[in-house]
Amino acid sequence: MFVDRVLSGMRPTGALHLGHYHGVLKNWTKLQHEYECFFFVADWHALTTHYDTPEVIEENVWDMIVDWLAAGVDPSQATLFIQSQLPEHAELHLLLSMITPLGWLERVPTYKDQQEKLAEKDLSTYGFLGYPLLQSADILIYRANLVPVGEDQVPHIEFTREIARRFNHIYGREPGFEEKAEAAIKKLGSKRSRHYVELRTRYQEQGDHDALEAARALIEEAQNLSMGDRERLFGYIEGGGKMILSEPRALLTEASRMPGLDGQKMSKSYNNTISLREDTDSVVKKIRTMPTDPARVRRTDPGDPEKCPVWQLHQVYSNDSMRQWVQEGCRSAGIGCLECKQPVIDAVLDEQRPMRERAEEYLRDPTLVKNIIADGAEKARALAQDTMRDVREAMGLRYG
Repeated sequence: MFVDRVLSGMRPTGALHLGHYHGVLKNWTKLQHEYECFFFVADWHALTTHYDTPEVIEENVWDMIVDWLAAGVDPSQATLFIQSQLPEHAELHLLLSMITPLGWLERVPTYKDQQEKLAEKDLSTYGFLGYPLLQSADILIYRANLVPVGEDQVPHIEFTREIARRFNHIYGREPGFEEKAEAAIKKLGSKRSRHYVELRTRYQEQGDHDALEAARALIEEAQNLSMGDRERLFGYIEGGGKMILSEPRALLTEASRMPGLDGQKMSKSYNNTISLREDTDSVVKKIRTMPTDPARVRRTDPGDPEKCPVWQLHQVYSNDSMRQWVQEGCRSAGIGCLECKQPVIDAVLDEQRPMRERAEEYLRDPTLVKNIIADGAEKARALAQDTMRDVREAMGLRYG
């Protein structure tokens, strides 16, 4: 049976904060119950921008995995692993680099953006230019068809789709492809076979994209097909060859609304974060000393919540009646700023409490985390090796 497979990764850049939780991890904890999920530590990606400070990466890796587990990512529901422990990623990246036009990499929007943002670093390296292709290899090696991303990352998924398409076009010409595809059609059963042929004809003769999508859905629903037959039928619709690498789709996620302590987006570079497992006293102190509406110099001065960073945290953590209490109390000077901050303090601590409790077990016994990652790597490796067998065979690299 066809299973939707999700792949997502995160660079190990230090302790995770509540922005990471609301922007990524909360979504992961939901997806793990809906799809087959693979979540990985992108340590090679960290080297594309931090190649000169490798000593911080290892510590960050284990801290970050504990943060994932603390946030509710469940290793019995999702597969967790570290990218560099699966050299197959590097091999696929290398082989894909043989067919990737240089112009495609230079056109990726984040290439120039990141160079400008990180102007203090020397990023004129092959690794930095090639990181979108490494991202593509990360996705394609697991034949993941869903990748959760924000709007700004959609071009990376489009790039990956183009790479898969180009690879399939160049290497998907297996001997006897048409005969094998025709045999696979018969395995659909008489009614579905007829429907598949009709949809294929409509797409190839009239360019009907609705027919293409309907044919793909029909293949995905078929439960008695091998992976090879499934890929042949995908490729046969478009008149090409076997689909060795499947094209992923972007699973759009809502942009995180998590503001930092100063009202800007929560980010380590702004020094305005609350980390996932920060201790209670530190959280209380940070929120109690947050800036408020400059017009409220004295307790009796009325204020405007729209001009106060604390109000933005109420937007994330408070219900409608609490927000109304803030609006009325602030504008009339009926409440003071410390009173206004207290419900936010309570809500943040409530959110963090189960995270601290879950983390405790892994901090007491670090071998638990190592075992989770070893198990995840084993499961991921089986899929990666399966893909690489097909890739090597298609490229004429199977000897004996």
